Amino acid sequence: MPTMNYLTTCQFDFGAIKGLGPALRRLGVKRPLLVSDAGLKAAGLIERVIAEIPDGPAAVFDTAPINPSEAACRAASDAYRAGECDGLIALGGGSPIDLAKGAGLAVSHEGPLARYGASQRGSRHIGPIPTLIAIPTTAGTGSEVSVGAMVILDDGRKETIISPHLIPSLAICDPELTLGLPAGLTAATGMDALTHCVEAVLSTMVHPPAEAIGLDGVERLFARGWLERAVADGSDREARWQVMMASFQGALAFVKGLGAVHGLSHGLGRLADLKLHHGTLNAILLPHSLAMLAGHAEEKLARLRKAMEIPAGADVAEAIAQLNARIKIPPNLGAIGVRTEHLALALDYAVSDLATNSNARKFGPAEYEELFKRAL
Repeated sequence: MPTMNYLTTCQFDFGAIKGLGPALRRLGVKRPLLVSDAGLKAAGLIERVIAEIPDGPAAVFDTAPINPSEAACRAASDAYRAGECDGLIALGGGSPIDLAKGAGLAVSHEGPLARYGASQRGSRHIGPIPTLIAIPTTAGTGSEVSVGAMVILDDGRKETIISPHLIPSLAICDPELTLGLPAGLTAATGMDALTHCVEAVLSTMVHPPAEAIGLDGVERLFARGWLERAVADGSDREARWQVMMASFQGALAFVKGLGAVHGLSHGLGRLADLKLHHGTLNAILLPHSLAMLAGHAEEKLARLRKAMEIPAGADVAEAIAQLNARIKIPPNLGAIGVRTEHLALALDYAVSDLATNSNARKFGPAEYEELFKRAL
């Protein structure tokens, strides 16, 4: 099976989960805390992973919320201490993995998580956290190989926490674990991965290797049709492999930054009453954000068209919108419960979000208001 070193080591292939026991021994972890969620418990995946841990986990935290919160990070860190744990295993999508990162930060650092947020230039305060092995069960966020975690703080703010110390020591990407993913979640997480690749390519930061990886991810998901195949037939093993690879690539690519889609998605994702899915938000917002780039980033848009294998001069935004329709992404923000008054609650967070800084064109309150109205 391929082993790739980029930000961290990744064991990637069907059956990769069998490498968990040897990895724990190699990393010196004897009493791990397993972090996951109730859905994966019900699906039997937690027990499947526990079977690969030589002496079982010292503790299990299986109540990760849909959007990781500071309170949940504290609860997981309490479980870590109570179990006298010496490492972490995160099983799930971006939420359990980000929660495990937050818990690792909480057990190894003092003070509230706000101190470590990107908006406070908190990275300088972050040192090593306990050994973390990340095992994704969706193909979208790429949190298993990323430097960041998204956490809703006690004050309600959705904060990005970024540090190389948050990169898991090992990612185990086993497409077998995604075979039971429903079509709707496959579509939403797959579009999350595509958004990562597209926004990374368009980002104003200079990082040619990451940009090349993003373009390959776009080709894999869009031009080769692997995302549509995975949505149409969840048992299609090659499609599952390819979509998980594109998700991995998306996280490798977005080391060069993201853009306004993520800025507004993060702002709306903090609204506790809606509990919006991050990938669904990204999918809905992406074509509208691309439409607002007319006259900007034309050279990079031309490279995206090549990767997507659509004609020169074709409307990239419309091509993405058509893909959304084919895989049954909700047509607009209104369809997932967003209302006009939610903009006021999300706007300041979007403008100040780290992703906004690397958007392909400058976005302030007026531009975000236009994006919101287009997508509503």
